[in-house]
Amino acid sequence: MATFGERLGYKVDNFLARGSKALFQALVVAFLLVFCAIAVLRFVFTGADVALGLTGLAPYLSGDPNDGYIDVVDRFLQGAWFTFLQLTDPGNMAQDNTTFRFYKLLAVTAGMSGVVIFSALIAFLTTALDQAIANLKKGHSRVLETDHAVIIGWSPRVVEILREFVEANESEKDPVVVVLSEREKEEMDEYLRDHFTDRRNTRVVTRSGPTGSLLSLAKVRAEHASAAIVLAECGEAASREEKLISDARVIKTVLAIIQHVGDDHEINIVAEIFDPKNRDVVQDIDPDRISVIDAQEILAKVMVQTSRTSGLSVVYSELLSFEGCEMYFHGEDWGGIPFSEVQFHFPDGVPIGVRNADGVLQMRPDLDYALADGDEVLIVADDDSTIDFRPAKVMEPDRTIPLRPGRIEPKAERQLLLGWSPKAPIIISEYADYVLDGSEVQVMLRDPSEAVKAQIAALDDELDSLSVSHVDLDPMNVDELASVQPFSFNTVIILPQKPEEELSAERVDSETIIVLLHLRKLQRRVEQEYGRKVGTKLITEVLDSSNQELIARAGVNDFIISNRMVSMMFAQISQEPDIQDVYDDLFQEEGSEIYVKPAWLYFESLPITCRFGDLMALVQNRDGEVCIGYKLKEFETEPGENFGVSLIPEKNTQVTLTAADGLVVVAEDDR
Repeated sequence: MATFGERLGYKVDNFLARGSKALFQALVVAFLLVFCAIAVLRFVFTGADVALGLTGLAPYLSGDPNDGYIDVVDRFLQGAWFTFLQLTDPGNMAQDNTTFRFYKLLAVTAGMSGVVIFSALIAFLTTALDQAIANLKKGHSRVLETDHAVIIGWSPRVVEILREFVEANESEKDPVVVVLSEREKEEMDEYLRDHFTDRRNTRVVTRSGPTGSLLSLAKVRAEHASAAIVLAECGEAASREEKLISDARVIKTVLAIIQHVGDDHEINIVAEIFDPKNRDVVQDIDPDRISVIDAQEILAKVMVQTSRTSGLSVVYSELLSFEGCEMYFHGEDWGGIPFSEVQFHFPDGVPIGVRNADGVLQMRPDLDYALADGDEVLIVADDDSTIDFRPAKVMEPDRTIPLRPGRIEPKAERQLLLGWSPKAPIIISEYADYVLDGSEVQVMLRDPSEAVKAQIAALDDELDSLSVSHVDLDPMNVDELASVQPFSFNTVIILPQKPEEELSAERVDSETIIVLLHLRKLQRRVEQEYGRKVGTKLITEVLDSSNQELIARAGVNDFIISNRMVSMMFAQISQEPDIQDVYDDLFQEEGSEIYVKPAWLYFESLPITCRFGDLMALVQNRDGEVCIGYKLKEFETEPGENFGVSLIPEKNTQVTLTAADGLVVVAEDDR
């Protein structure tokens, strides 16, 4: 049988367990009880004193007690007022200096009770205020935005995605991007303050919470968002088990978004998934609103394409970014104009494909293809606001420039991979689709794991067009690197040196720079020995975009900025989901791709000066290729000159080309 004290303590515990509101209510009730008790006692004592004709009550009574009449209500109110003053300020106990001792006792009781109650109240208010500030810092409040973008999850590419949104939102009024992550809000805010300073007119709001929770999605107001990007929770160097766990969480988050926003809300969801089977599962959830990206596969394909044509990574960086030119779909009343002529009806931009009314995309259609009502051209332009179709041509190109006959004869090729990563098998497989039989890939890697050795052996067995072998040497040792004669290969691709370890981007980039410096030293040695420049292409990936200029100064021909390039695709697809069909077409060997082809392949004599529109007309004569820009050799190491690449200049722009320069074209192959 519980005692009275135990039952009382239990009830008090349950009451206080309700939180700070219950504690505040208890303090208020305690104050009122003490106040009422002391005020009533004063009233009773003063009434008895008045009845007995005693003196010494002047502080509490209006009028003269000797008059025989005292207003009862006034007596009670004045006593209550002095009680309140003594409760709230013990200094008012001095009011009882001239009264009887039992009034002094009440004054002391009121003063001490006030000290206890108000001390507890001040402590409560301080604690409550601290908790409120802490909750605000933790990001528990609901955002009040509409038509905003939401980034769900956290990875190093968050900053790059935000930078792309800053570029895209520059012409918008008060744009907002909300980041939801399981990390603490203070941690996210501090990281963004250090790494993301140029926000221009874009506001970034962070919130902390479980990414797959409906409550968290309500907190970031996903039901009013225009786009949501769901990031993977691990990097490419993670184990297969970690990647599967990440995929499971991304799938749960996507399902939660679909359930939360409902069937009627238009939202573009971009999800990062590792496993191909899981990508199909996510895509089938809601094909019209969900786009699924395998970042590593796309990067591997881009690396293969850039290894075959120098300068292509710069082209992709500009096309995939909101800064510079972009790709848009644009419809008009075409009136049956042929595709060969529509290219000269836009002051800004170059059409490179057509999407018909059925949604079928055709890159580089036949030159005599007549554009019909309902067709949309895929156009490379500076901005969608600058796209302006003119009924009349903006220029009449010179079609008398002769096209040099012939093509580049394909030969067996050799490729050297320095290092290894999960992208390496994709790179080798994609490379096999481009080269002739008898080509070769060597992988230089110190002490690889048995799993990596097995992958290399399996690729050698599976791929008929090329042999794949392993050299157990250290690329970071200049003597061992020299022993494989790297500049006897057509292409050298530099990958992370420790594939089994999940290293920081700074560590990986630092090791890449060391390898590049070794290669530059060996390159000078070879050029001095043979008296000519080597033609080997050096390709690498840069995980941290802040290291871009360092990599360029180290002598690399092309580079891939991994986080930045993937972030560009995430941001663009979130704003224009249909652009993923373009990426799927461009980043594969079948069909049309973008190449930087040598200028001597098109002209019988060089140098030559002509208008850019004349280049477009000339390139059309080579199997309907589309020219979207050019690359000048003299600026290929100058970041300020965009590494020599100029895309979609005005069609009347005068261009002087030499045999070392190139044309950026959409074509079927690189020959």
